[in-house]
Amino acid sequence: MAQPEFLDEPPESAVLTDYDREHMKYYMRVLDAATDGADWREAVAVIFGIDPDSEPQRARRVHDSHLARARWMTEHGYRQLIREGRQ
Repeated sequence: MAQPEFLDEPPESAVLTDYDREHMKYYMRVLDAATDGADWREAVAVIFGIDPDSEPQRARRVHDSHLARARWMTEHGYRQLIREGRQ
């Protein structure tokens, strides 16, 4: 099974980035997992293909940083998507 290509931490920006657009599906999946109360270890293994037992620090960093960016999208980033959709 091919693993998704991703950075360990999404780029920090006050506006949507190309990375955000390309990884929107992963943001939604990590948000859904958090909302459903899934254990972060299971989420990072399923969504990002990282074994949290063999790479615990990296797994946590990938999960937490992508979840934070996903939450940013729900509070701020979506506005830019809406504006773009009107053009």
